[in-house]
Amino acid sequence: QVQLVESGGGLVQPGGSLRLSCAASGIIDSNYVLGWYCQAPGKQRELVADITSGGSINYADSVKGRFTISRDNAKNTVYLQMNSLKPEDTAVYYCNAKRRIFAYWGQGTQVTVSS
Repeated sequence: QVQLVESGGGLVQPGGSLRLSCAASGIIDSNYVLGWYCQAPGKQRELVADITSGGSINYADSVKGRFTISRDNAKNTVYLQMNSLKPEDTAVYYCNAKRRIFAYWGQGTQVTVSS
């Protein structure tokens, strides 16, 4: 059984930081690309960043220079360090594991950026 367990969301003021973590278990291994997506109210889910086991990374243009994704292959865990947060970063953030036609999702963690 595949499980993606996220943690680290919450309420933060503009300019603040949060770190999200996602621990993957089950059939998830280093062949999977791990990543983070976000979904704001009334909007489609979209890619924030993803990373391969070899360290190849993609970032959405909106987070480049502010967010950093990293991965611990031994622990099957992916992290998202979010700095200089903006109100428009407010969304539910979902952990994702994908390989070929297979994709798995975490339950989501709320990130709210507000003063």
